[in-house]
Amino acid sequence: MGVIASALKIAILFAVLMGAVAYISFAERRVAGFIQERFGPNRVGPWGLFQPVADGLKFLFKEEVIPATAHRPTFILAPAIAMTAAVTAWAVMPFGGPIEAFGKWFIPQIADLDVGILWIFAVASLGVYGIVLAGWSSNNKYSLIGGLRSSAQLISYELSMTLAVVGVLMAAGSLRLTDIVNAQAGSLWYVVAMPLGAFIFIVSAFAETNRLPFDLPEAEAELVAGYHTEYSAMKFAMFYLGEYMNMTLSSAMIVLLYLGGWNMPFIEGYLRGLPDVQRAAVHAVFFAGKIAVLVFVYMWVRWTLPRFRYDQLMRLGWKVLLPLALVNIVYVGAAVLLRWF
Repeated sequence: MGVIASALKIAILFAVLMGAVAYISFAERRVAGFIQERFGPNRVGPWGLFQPVADGLKFLFKEEVIPATAHRPTFILAPAIAMTAAVTAWAVMPFGGPIEAFGKWFIPQIADLDVGILWIFAVASLGVYGIVLAGWSSNNKYSLIGGLRSSAQLISYELSMTLAVVGVLMAAGSLRLTDIVNAQAGSLWYVVAMPLGAFIFIVSAFAETNRLPFDLPEAEAELVAGYHTEYSAMKFAMFYLGEYMNMTLSSAMIVLLYLGGWNMPFIEGYLRGLPDVQRAAVHAVFFAGKIAVLVFVYMWVRWTLPRFRYDQLMRLGWKVLLPLALVNIVYVGAAVLLRWF
């Protein structure tokens, strides 16, 4: 019975993720159109809502081209690694508190690990292997430069991101994501208690997802399309989906670590009288709404800010964010010792 329940959770989560990512890509094109004072996709279906379906069919039936000089096994494997790492990280993502249904308690989560946050960092960081292998196996100088840029960028900003999360772990006293959310319930969200750590994590998340102003691995003006220059059809779509899944994953992480998760201030008292299933549904709506706001911020920043030069990107990571992350750890340690939060 447990295997069936887990399989059902995985199927539901995968279907929701794929649908959400498809329409996030549609939303980004509409937001870009609005910012640039144009329409964006609005032809396929009412208000263009069937555009993701049309794009999916196009990718599915498009002719696939593999360069003759590419290392074929690695070239085929690379996009699968990138997408699989992005999807697997969601396995420990909680979507609400415990629910009692049919006489049993369960958590809306595939796997409730004691070290859930370490699982996310470990699995999500594997995606860089797909990017580096794609750049190398394409046997294209632009792809190779894009892959090397991505590996250097992810290593640089991974340090600042993990050090920023150390402050959250010190304050919550746990590596379990549900415990971190519960520690913020009824008290200050960590974005207020430790704003420096939240700022470092958010900036690092932009760099980790290769989004503007940190999209140096894909810089069109310099590298054509970077590490996926030689990819087409469904292999290109897998990189595309992986990027949007990582963007959504990092938004969910920001919500859980700094924005109170599925909790909302001044409302939780009214929800206590509701049945568990209804309360869980309201919490899921709150959680999804916060993620949607952060995803919109990703889009807003992409179509507003210019790209960094590579030396500026490296300087920001090593000379600004890393020292600030160490300062944040000292601040949080003092705050925990003095019981400020």
